[in-house]
Amino acid sequence: MDTADNPLLADSELPAFSAIAPAHVNPAVDAVLAVFRAAVERLVADPQARSFATLMAPLERLEERLGRVWAPVSHLHGVKDSPALREAYNAALEKLTEHSTELGQNRDLYAAVKALAESPEFAALDRARRTLVEDSLRSFRLSGVALEEPARSRFRAIQNELSKLETEFEEAVLDATDAWARPLSEAELAGLPDSARAIFRQAAQERGVEGHLATLKGPSVQAILTFADDRALRRELYTAYNTRASDQGPHGGRFDNSARIEKILALRHEAARLLDYPSAAHVSLADKMAGTPERVLAFLHDLAARAKPVAARELDALRDFARAELGYDELQPWDIAYASEKLRQRRFDFSEEDLKPYFPLPAVIDGLFAIAGRVFGVSFRARDGVDVWHPDVRYFDVVDADGTVRAGFYTDLHARAGKRGGAWMDVCRARFHDGELHRPVAFLTCNFAPPVDGRPALLTHDDVLTLFHEFGHGLHHMLTEVDWPSVGGIGGVEWDAVELPSQFMENFCWQRETLDLFARHYETGAPLPDELHAKMLAARHFHAGLFLVRQLEFALFDFRIHLEFDPARGGRVLEILDEVRREVAVVRPPEWHRFPHAFTHIFSGGYAAGYYSYLWAEVLSADAFAAFEEAGVFDRATGARFRREILAVGGSRPALESFVAFRGREPSPEALLRSYGLAA
Repeated sequence: MDTADNPLLADSELPAFSAIAPAHVNPAVDAVLAVFRAAVERLVADPQARSFATLMAPLERLEERLGRVWAPVSHLHGVKDSPALREAYNAALEKLTEHSTELGQNRDLYAAVKALAESPEFAALDRARRTLVEDSLRSFRLSGVALEEPARSRFRAIQNELSKLETEFEEAVLDATDAWARPLSEAELAGLPDSARAIFRQAAQERGVEGHLATLKGPSVQAILTFADDRALRRELYTAYNTRASDQGPHGGRFDNSARIEKILALRHEAARLLDYPSAAHVSLADKMAGTPERVLAFLHDLAARAKPVAARELDALRDFARAELGYDELQPWDIAYASEKLRQRRFDFSEEDLKPYFPLPAVIDGLFAIAGRVFGVSFRARDGVDVWHPDVRYFDVVDADGTVRAGFYTDLHARAGKRGGAWMDVCRARFHDGELHRPVAFLTCNFAPPVDGRPALLTHDDVLTLFHEFGHGLHHMLTEVDWPSVGGIGGVEWDAVELPSQFMENFCWQRETLDLFARHYETGAPLPDELHAKMLAARHFHAGLFLVRQLEFALFDFRIHLEFDPARGGRVLEILDEVRREVAVVRPPEWHRFPHAFTHIFSGGYAAGYYSYLWAEVLSADAFAAFEEAGVFDRATGARFRREILAVGGSRPALESFVAFRGREPSPEALLRSYGLAA
């Protein structure tokens, strides 16, 4: 394997992003897959390769090498997309999917791993090694290793086709988002705060036009729906945003994901039936805490029963306010965020805009680092000279109390064209010990409004929550002490528990003693006033019911379309969505609303039949943080226990076992209900 001229194949600590070109992608993937296949052939042919050291360790080494090649490519596809990269990415992804399915259906390899699991050595292995073997056997079964022809080949073809469709789905959403832009007149700017106007001014400058430009990027959408006085403008933007990549709206049919949704659901169901599972939802739960569809549905229905009456009362009060104060005879969906903000200001004498001057991004990052340092005993040090993909990107080393650099991460925090919306943490490098320690490295990506007019980026409190959330995922990855990537960090963690550290970190964004570390006015340096903090806390549960029923709508819709798919009837996507809304929703969107068509979480993001995980894990995270509330938010012993029992062990043991080791008991939903103001 010649590493001289292909940066993706260089054995370097960090990727050389500036040197990576689309032309490098497929030669690198081809080279590493060739080595992988040859090594597997040798392993299965060697009857001595039936111990952990001679079988599982080499396989982990091969997986880690493949991850080092693919992670930077996948990341660039999300943050710096281009037609050439997209073409290379899609071609390589097809090869990787084929390889993954081929590996999962390799009966000789399965037999070798099974022989290890049944050998006397297995019982003597430590917990992480045993879990790695057990997870591998389950993955083989879920990959169709036991299938006979023609089912075997059909399953493989399904995996390849699903991979392509899911990528196409995400790209259609990105293209539809980037395709819409609209100049704003001076009159249409009425009601918008200066910070939002600056966003629109900068968007216009980036596209080489005069004045102000609205886009479908998150900060733009949020600003207009929350603050724009012009009701027609709010409706126009709401329509464009909620019909992206569909048969409706201003670009109806151009990026339409309708057929892809049907095909994705059909193929997932067919794959599940080939594996002898009743549905794709059952397959999804094979490696999750919840275990059964009945348990998931009972959990969601119980929350809905508690939340819907609260949401209905909130909506009634909002309608009364909008009628009396705004003159709206009928409250439309594009009015809700706007009217809610007005009611919040009236009820609490408080607006998100009041908080933004106290959340300049550099200070928030410093505060985040200070909090994580005090709780988990680490520090963060910026490293200059690291090769990055955009001038906004920064790199930090994670330093342990003894001065050892144990991990690193990149931050890419601002919205821009060619960058996927939303926020996420992803793996750049996994922790792996192969004679020498390969340190874990993470990508931390957000889409905040950029700094404008010479002042720092000012975050909403929701933005602050997002940053802490993604950093929680990062800590889970970076503070692992497990040397096997498949069960270290976020690897191998049940999907409905993987949000525990991320949602846990959000709690630090509300406490007075934690806010004092970073919430300071960007001009004066004054701390967040007590009066403003009190209003913020008072408003914390404002419209919690409306928020919760929206999350329940997403979760039930996702779970039901995967659980109830019937090949004879098709996906029934809009029909099931309507049924779910009748059960849980209090706001009914227009008939032309098409939120499923841009629901990347479940159609391209790994959350298929798993969106409920956010709420499931929130039970864990709220209860975990309650331990800090009891002991003190900076209590070192509690922080050390969370790091040791949750973060360090990663996926090397069941998440419930880790939670009990930290909390001393199984999780209780009471803390979650309190956090939403719904406790009895």
